[in-house]
Amino acid sequence: MRSILFEIPLRGRISLGPLGDVPVFGFGLLLVLWALAGAGYWWFRQRKATQEAPADNGNWIFWAIVAGLIVYAPAKESIPIYGFGSMLFLSYLSSAGLGSWRLRRRGLPGEIAWDAAIWVFLSGLFGGRLFYILQYRDRFFEPGVPFGSSLLRMFNLPDGGLVLYGGLLFAPLAFWAFARWKGLRALPLADLLIPSVFIGLMFGRLGCLMHGCCFGDYCELPWAVTFPPDSAPYMTQVARGYLPPDLSSAHSLPLHPTQLYDAFNALAICLLLLAFWPYRQRDGEVLALGWVLYPINRFLIELLRWDELGQFGTRFTISQWGSGVILLAGIAFWLWLQRRPAMHAPLRRDVPVAG
Repeated sequence: MRSILFEIPLRGRISLGPLGDVPVFGFGLLLVLWALAGAGYWWFRQRKATQEAPADNGNWIFWAIVAGLIVYAPAKESIPIYGFGSMLFLSYLSSAGLGSWRLRRRGLPGEIAWDAAIWVFLSGLFGGRLFYILQYRDRFFEPGVPFGSSLLRMFNLPDGGLVLYGGLLFAPLAFWAFARWKGLRALPLADLLIPSVFIGLMFGRLGCLMHGCCFGDYCELPWAVTFPPDSAPYMTQVARGYLPPDLSSAHSLPLHPTQLYDAFNALAICLLLLAFWPYRQRDGEVLALGWVLYPINRFLIELLRWDELGQFGTRFTISQWGSGVILLAGIAFWLWLQRRPAMHAPLRRDVPVAG
């Protein structure tokens, strides 16, 4: 577990010789460098633009958010770099990078993947956080706690707290809206980019391991992991009577590294979808395969997890119930696809379908 990787001091200054000492953060050197990088990126995309594929600067939101963070940073003495947040960043880079590479191999603009990743990533964060708040609402709306404090807890993402299935409900809607806005067909684009979702999930689960959430049940296998005091697994074992309440134990009981299991499975699904791509007969089948495989994986992983209790009077967790619903929806989607003609439509909506 490595919740905080390191801390960056924010109020330091750097000497630029005759220009004097310039602040790094705030309205300083880093903001200038970021602005220059943004201008260079915009110029590069304009150079590559053609009449058939005009330049699109739809990911300006990302540049604006980072610029705002740079300006706001000096409000604190230092900024901690969280393991969970770092893995989320790698999740975005890896998923968008893989999607961009696959698009370019087919003669399509790789920027489509980076723009789509922004839409899906932000909507997924919103949905995942919303469902976490709803599922653990007692943690956010405690009696006697001012509403302002509860509101700050809701937006405190570095403290962890995302429900994957919440993100999976919002992200497809954002993806469909993105495809419509760009004049693209959603199913062919989804087949190209769905492996990217699972490579991103792999890094996300590594972030869960670093943060100490989504932990497993008791394990005596050689690869079992332990967690330090004050971590979520440790405190859960204290609350359930497996460890003394005085925090005298040096670490938690050994547990299944379910985060790693899920990460390895996500990588395996990604590779399987990439291998299945040449054999698809109609648009949407690669998406359908990933749609069916993941809930099966998640249901089985939940059998080894210890962080959630059974729901609705059963031993099944809320994620297992959600897995069942998503699996049935995936099977229904696959059956619907089989009634469609075996063909591959062009990615762009303004290109007619042959035949």
